[in-house]
Amino acid sequence: MTDRTANFDPSRLARCDDVYRSLGLTRDVSFNVDADYELGRVTIVHGARVEVIACDGAGREVQLLCTFPSEINLRIVTGDWVVLKDDHVTRVLPRRSTLRRPDPNGKDVQILASNLDLVLLVVPIDRGLNIRMLERIAVMAFDSGARPVIILTKSDEADNAQELSVVAHVVVPGIEVLTTSSRSGVGIEPLRAQLSEGVTAVMLGPSGAGKTSLLNALEGRDELTLRVSRGGEGRHATSTRRLYRLASGGVLLDIPGIRLVDLLVGQDGVEEAFADIEALGAQCRFRDCSHLGDLGCAVQQAIDNGELSSQRYESWKILQSERSHQDRRRSAESLTSPERARKRTPKPPTP
Repeated sequence: MTDRTANFDPSRLARCDDVYRSLGLTRDVSFNVDADYELGRVTIVHGARVEVIACDGAGREVQLLCTFPSEINLRIVTGDWVVLKDDHVTRVLPRRSTLRRPDPNGKDVQILASNLDLVLLVVPIDRGLNIRMLERIAVMAFDSGARPVIILTKSDEADNAQELSVVAHVVVPGIEVLTTSSRSGVGIEPLRAQLSEGVTAVMLGPSGAGKTSLLNALEGRDELTLRVSRGGEGRHATSTRRLYRLASGGVLLDIPGIRLVDLLVGQDGVEEAFADIEALGAQCRFRDCSHLGDLGCAVQQAIDNGELSSQRYESWKILQSERSHQDRRRSAESLTSPERARKRTPKPPTP
């Protein structure tokens, strides 16, 4: 087992095994906690308080509303494993994966959820397949460190669901695609099989994609959902990040719908989501080929030969440009205040 901290009381692990496993802790990972403290997992964050499921000294599951110090080591998010003492979070334990987006302040990075195994890319196909959205959330999923799976929803309202499934395979090559309908039940069992014991998943997609309806179909829950009109009226919006324990044994995090402007673009994610272009790039004549018309460019040759669509190439260029912009912005914001002040201070005139 992977030892994350120190001084664990092994008898508590035995007493609380069922609780921790139902929360997604597998036997190959151990978060060790001092005997006087408890281990818990964050289910919902409410500003200065967080809801946590934990296990007391008698092995009983407890649901707590906890406070935490302002100087805590990490900003708490849904999915975090935390150390507790007297309904107080003292520390956030190391994360194995994180789903991130740019912070609304325009400067920082915001963690949406942590300790994920699976990212479900939920994209509706009732009005066609939004290829740009799929490409971008795939980049975000790959950047998280978790395994992505494409979930095409509302297939009962699409006349060409099978064709769009093939397109999704092409848009993000090498990952599994499931076509589903919460209304008819198509694809629900294969999706449920993905969410077995020890798996923590998150649904990532735009508002109105049918994420809550998928949860309803998986679990028979009666979460509030409203049909979305073409003008957007009646949209159900999940406003908090929740953790659900599923009957299949897995854990599902439900987060608000994502917008294109919310997406964080990382180099690793771009490389994995566009693995076909990266593979072509390795065949270019020059190692530093920009794929922008350089001599001996295998990417450009593939476009000319019809092996690579110009639309996919344009999407790749846009994401590379956004990644470079985000990197430059973060580098500028990482400067200390004195450094920024020096840059703003004009040089004195030369005597």
